[in-house]
Amino acid sequence: MIEQINVTKNLTVNADQAWAAISSIGGLERWFPIIADCSVLGAGVGASRFLTLVDGGKITDRIDTIDHQQRSLRYNRIESQFPVQSYLGTVNISKVHDNSAKLSWIVAIDVQEEQREAMVELIRRAITDGVDGLEQDLQQRNIV
Repeated sequence: MIEQINVTKNLTVNADQAWAAISSIGGLERWFPIIADCSVLGAGVGASRFLTLVDGGKITDRIDTIDHQQRSLRYNRIESQFPVQSYLGTVNISKVHDNSAKLSWIVAIDVQEEQREAMVELIRRAITDGVDGLEQDLQQRNIV
């Protein structure tokens, strides 16, 4: 069953700087408490992002789309320890009237009914923590 998870937040950082952070593909270990290490092989569309979780789990993402005009990045999770048949993530950054950023992180997962509730909650919590971490990281770097 396909389930869509959408985490949206108005950030107190500059939209261009938020997009620069997202479109750089890496750095997720600074934002997500669940991620211990993030490395990237390649650049731009087609690049692979390798995540090691704090529990030792491994995740691999392939970057499918980076649209600088629309400030949109889409990735496909091609390897994961989680019980999902597919995982497609999209991150959009839009500029708000005061030049701050509105971030929308959407994940579509294919998950069996008996695991749906637990997976949706896990992913929603992880993304919410990661979005908060992104904002804090950019604030600490004085990129506002």
